Amino acid sequence: MSLPIVSHPGYDAGFAINHRFPMGKYPALMRALERRGLLRNIHRPAPAPANWLSRAHDRFYVDQVIGCAVPKSIEREIGFPIDERVSLRAQLAAGGTILAARLALETGIACNAAGGSHHARRAQGAGFCTFNDVAVATLVLLGEGLVSKVLIIDLDVHQGDGTADILGGETRAMTISMHAARNYPVRKVASDIDIDLPDGLGDQDYLAELAALLARLDSNQNCDLVFYNAGVDPHGEDRLGRLSLTDKGLRQRDRMVIEHFRGRAIPVCGVIGGGYSLDIEALAERHAILFEEASRIAR
Repeated sequence: MSLPIVSHPGYDAGFAINHRFPMGKYPALMRALERRGLLRNIHRPAPAPANWLSRAHDRFYVDQVIGCAVPKSIEREIGFPIDERVSLRAQLAAGGTILAARLALETGIACNAAGGSHHARRAQGAGFCTFNDVAVATLVLLGEGLVSKVLIIDLDVHQGDGTADILGGETRAMTISMHAARNYPVRKVASDIDIDLPDGLGDQDYLAELAALLARLDSNQNCDLVFYNAGVDPHGEDRLGRLSLTDKGLRQRDRMVIEHFRGRAIPVCGVIGGGYSLDIEALAERHAILFEEASRIAR
């Protein structure tokens, strides 16, 4: 079976090449996956409708985003203006994670070639995140009765404060974040499990922390679906990270997570999370690791 990959041209909102958010990584990732022959099972998402988005976000904020009427103060916290392309991109990314999750439940594993917008909170977006796609997907699937318990393992270098904010009162969802302790956001929101890592942590020590976390989760294996945020910003060359992983370390990380859950027959939905290198092609190569490892398991 070819790995189901969810993607859409609208994931690229067309930012300037020198923007702090590297929007060009989305088409670059698709080119990288094409070179690897991994685009054999592509699915196109529809924009998530307002009633789905409102499961995770305040309806007033959802309407502001869809209507491109987000206050300037919130746009500053997000990091860019919410125009028509950005609004559509946010709706598509959320729809993409929902679609990828459905495909994962059908096939065992699937990936969205976007997603992981974990700083978007219930009342507003922040930190380059407009809608929290994983939280939206979690609540949609729970609401439809397709799953009864969801686990979110977030290995982006930044703490998943928005996901913790939205799902903090949801007993059917378990949130886990392993991140650089001194990185954004300054004010963390407690996840069910938070692992704070010191600056400069390299492959060996990072993977030891991850192995301990996965062993700790063996008592929580009765979930129906895992969302895996495979942000590549723990890489040593990422300009917004504070850790020191290599490409090899990222690959071993992704392999450990995917094998752990698929080895227990738990479906996995991967999202790409953060990555902020100035070298877009190198960044796309790092994001492609998730799809290579997921494809290896999907066969």
